[in-house]
Amino acid sequence: MTEPRTHAIEVPGAVIHYDVREAEPGAAPTLLMIGSPMDASGFTALAEHFRDRTVVTYDPRGIGRSTRTGDAGESTPDLHADDLHRLIAALGGGPVDVFASSGGAVNALALAARHPEQVRTLVAHEPPAVQELPDREQALAAVDDIRRTYERQGFGAAMVKFIALTSLRGDVPGDFADLPVQSPADFGLPAEDDGSRDDPLFGQNLVTCTCYEHDFEGLRAAPTRIVVGVGAESEGELAHRAGVAVAGRLGVSPVTFPSHHGGFLGGEFGMKGDPDGFAVTLRQVLSEEG
Repeated sequence: MTEPRTHAIEVPGAVIHYDVREAEPGAAPTLLMIGSPMDASGFTALAEHFRDRTVVTYDPRGIGRSTRTGDAGESTPDLHADDLHRLIAALGGGPVDVFASSGGAVNALALAARHPEQVRTLVAHEPPAVQELPDREQALAAVDDIRRTYERQGFGAAMVKFIALTSLRGDVPGDFADLPVQSPADFGLPAEDDGSRDDPLFGQNLVTCTCYEHDFEGLRAAPTRIVVGVGAESEGELAHRAGVAVAGRLGVSPVTFPSHHGGFLGGEFGMKGDPDGFAVTLRQVLSEEG
């Protein structure tokens, strides 16, 4: 595998930057690793475990190096899916294998439903598909409360509530908005509101990602092999529960990956998972027949 080479493509309303770690030609297709709102840097540790195949990472629109050139409103999973469709076309059209995490998994499922010919195997790790939860009404109300907190009080206050929601185990309580919360300073977050409202998570992707309604009929009919991953240490958390629910809708059993929601991280963003063990499981899943 070579050192990553950065490229850019223009898409409607944005310029998308992506990195290619090229390997010698082989039987395995290109492996695309995607997150949201995480940028390409979050896959640095995991990519090192796949030096035998070409690995592509990218910054979603409005995140990292990928700037938006049009309307600065919210980005939907369908919009991200169109960006990915154009990115894969720029790579040669596919089909590619995809490892997608969190919001990236939501976007990748949208891609597989719309352009299944471009994706051979999709590993969707803990997609926060809130619409599929039995307690969806409470969970969506909590998301709405986080968004309103961001609009009123800014990043720090919203992030505290986001951490509380995503780390909660079990059903989301109906009074989530009224529960006591810790101070942003307890998490090393800014306590003061700087007035900005352009955070990629809270201002651009939170609501559209969690509220997205997947095309399960299209996904079940697609030739794409879809594997849903969940974390060994995140059982009961919102994204883990949503992953199990998505697997159920697809008629497959979820695959347990080592560690937590960010189990592939090697310390990026100050969060340490188990990238070595995670890569072993991912390689095994990708090598299996559909």
